[in-house]
Amino acid sequence: QVQLVESGGGLVQPGGSLTLSCATSGFTFGNYFLNWLRRTPGKGLEWVAFIGGGGSPTHYARSVEGRFTISRDNAKKMLYLQMNDLRSEDTALYFCGVLRPAKMYYSNNRDDYIYWGQGTQVTVSS
Repeated sequence: QVQLVESGGGLVQPGGSLTLSCATSGFTFGNYFLNWLRRTPGKGLEWVAFIGGGGSPTHYARSVEGRFTISRDNAKKMLYLQMNDLRSEDTALYFCGVLRPAKMYYSNNRDDYIYWGQGTQVTVSS
């Protein structure tokens, strides 16, 4: 049974940091490209970051580049998102997603993902 479980979200002040984790099981983790996405009521689903199967390449949405870092541990089947200098506009429900082969790495279309977690809430507020 495939599982993706995000954790690490919470309430943080502007300028603070959080590290999100995505624990996975039930599929050959290293064979897949992975993304972090986020959803807000106003913007809908937004792609955040991409990582290749071996840990590279990585790509970031312009809104987070230089502040967020995506990484993976294939031995542990874990995906991470280090988030620094958080802003109020980063407030969202964050998801990890397993991208279908041949789909664009920056996809924010739920149908382009094979597997999807339940999300972890990040709230940036003073």
